Amino acid sequence: MNRRIALLALLAAVAPFAAPSRAADEALPPAEKILDRYIEVTGGKAVYDKRKSEISSGHIEFAAGGITGSIVRYAAEPDKYYSAMDIQGLGKVEMGVADGIAWEKSALLGARIKDGEERAQAMREARMNSSYHWRELYTKAETAGVETVDGQECYKVVMTPAAGKPETLYFEKKSGLLRKTSLIAASQMGDVPAELIAAEYKDFGGMLAPSKIIQKAAGQEFTITIDSVKANEPIPADRFALPPEIQALVKK
Repeated sequence: MNRRIALLALLAAVAPFAAPSRAADEALPPAEKILDRYIEVTGGKAVYDKRKSEISSGHIEFAAGGITGSIVRYAAEPDKYYSAMDIQGLGKVEMGVADGIAWEKSALLGARIKDGEERAQAMREARMNSSYHWRELYTKAETAGVETVDGQECYKVVMTPAAGKPETLYFEKKSGLLRKTSLIAASQMGDVPAELIAAEYKDFGGMLAPSKIIQKAAGQEFTITIDSVKANEPIPADRFALPPEIQALVKK
């Protein structure tokens, strides 16, 4: 879950797939059991505990427009992150969280500080190992039923954060892996219904994570492919420093 929201901010710069429900003829497991199982099948508590920082890189593709780009993301405990996307024809899009400030800077839209629900969403995403710390980030988690996603039966879990709208996660019954997330993304454009499909799970340093994420929102569809994830490697302290343009906004 940690990477599922980070790239949604791209929608502001570039501005129902759900399978039909069916009644389950079985007792639904509690949401906490499903969420804790996800931690176990993706590596286990010990692996999450040891992961203090992460550097991931990959590429992004807008298939319909033939647009491609690169992406790199840095994250560190407890809640620092910085990501940069260099999109063909659109330039660079940067975003991050540091010292409680969520920000974004792009060649198209300039620099801005996020607030309200958009800030709350960014802060949840910035929490290192957010899926492991779901109890800190959400006030309620409920199993809402069983649905089929890409031919696989999945438990539907509704997560309610302290600030912002609920998010719906779909965990495959057989494997325990997260297969889809549906949410209302807060953005510069207002509320945007979005859907993220997690695919092609791979082992990155002892932790299982999707190497491909398909995102659909605001009539756009793009695919993020993760090529590399490096855990616990040194990250320069200034990597998370606020850019001068953001510092100027903070002082206003």
